[in-house]
Amino acid sequence: MRTIETLGDLRGKRVLVRSDFNVPIKDGEITDDGRIRAALPTLNKLVDEGARILVMAHMGRPKGEVKPEFSLKPVAARLAELIDAPVSLAEDTTGPSAHEAAEKIKDGEIVLLENVRFDPRETSKDDAEREAFAKEMAELADAFVSDGFGVVHRKQASVYDIAKLLPSAAGLLVVKEIESLSRVTGDPERPYAVVLGGSKVSDKLGVIENLLTKADMLLIGGGMSFTFLAAKGYEVGKSLLEEDQIDTVKEYIDEADKRGVKLVLPVDVVAAPEFKADAPATVVDADKMPADQMGLDIGPKSGELFAQTLAEAKTVAWNGPMGVFEFEAFAEGTRAVAQALSSGSMFSVVGGGDSAAAIRQLGFDESTFSHISTGGGASLELLEGKTLPGIAVLED
Repeated sequence: MRTIETLGDLRGKRVLVRSDFNVPIKDGEITDDGRIRAALPTLNKLVDEGARILVMAHMGRPKGEVKPEFSLKPVAARLAELIDAPVSLAEDTTGPSAHEAAEKIKDGEIVLLENVRFDPRETSKDDAEREAFAKEMAELADAFVSDGFGVVHRKQASVYDIAKLLPSAAGLLVVKEIESLSRVTGDPERPYAVVLGGSKVSDKLGVIENLLTKADMLLIGGGMSFTFLAAKGYEVGKSLLEEDQIDTVKEYIDEADKRGVKLVLPVDVVAAPEFKADAPATVVDADKMPADQMGLDIGPKSGELFAQTLAEAKTVAWNGPMGVFEFEAFAEGTRAVAQALSSGSMFSVVGGGDSAAAIRQLGFDESTFSHISTGGGASLELLEGKTLPGIAVLED
């Protein structure tokens, strides 16, 4: 994979950088700037090298329309604070404002281009449409740096097509992500444990299938665990359940048994009558779920069991929370897993998205984990064994 060093002397060169600034915003304020902070090493390196930096990014799903609520204006303000230098925002991605910014930019300066997804060609399934948009991007710059790991699994104009038109390389974040995730997807130090959570089994079918051939231990929590519990014949009440996946899950349980993979499921559950932060919570055994209750977290015994299992591992990959961590009463399962990884000596990779958000929300020191990914979907596809288009296009 080509790195920034392969681009040569960048002083005075216009460098188009694809970052992932798809951050959560509430009432106009960024509530989690983790992805912006993750981009700083690459941007600072380019500043130090005297490059003229034009940053592309997206936010939300504006579906090819200009929507003010998805403007990158708050990101430009926060990036300027973090990098301690002015960051101007162009009013478009490849239009007059972007061209004017590209003409005026000086060595070491940063301009953020407006949301690339305001243009429908960015995410088009039509190769010619994406390529046309990428050609407009290429007119702005001399080189391209791909540093938005959260989008490298997408075949999109600012990720894939642009890399074929300019001298291109991976940024420091993407290099770090690939190196870290390769340690859990290639030849991990054993025992190798994988913790999967989140709401749906169907989102992780390919991952489970692939991991049954690689992992020594597979721990299942979150909403998806109830399909596993149902497959074992347990009552799951009003819990999230994908009935159409029960037969597939039964096959996974059998396959794990055949391969000697230790499959760990919740032994108790924190249940409530409804999905509300202040719903009265009770702990029930996993095989004694009342029909009128729903499971919203793994229980305390399960948290201990998961922590004890993870303590045996040398390598751990974690993707997906153990419960509704946003509600304090249902955050303990996720906290138990995070604590086990934070205080353990294993090499730990936390998948992006909700898992990374949970670690920050629950107040853990991010440096106590070996690697926290910025890309939920991208890290999941790597665990599934897939080739990522935005990475493949950067390989010689």
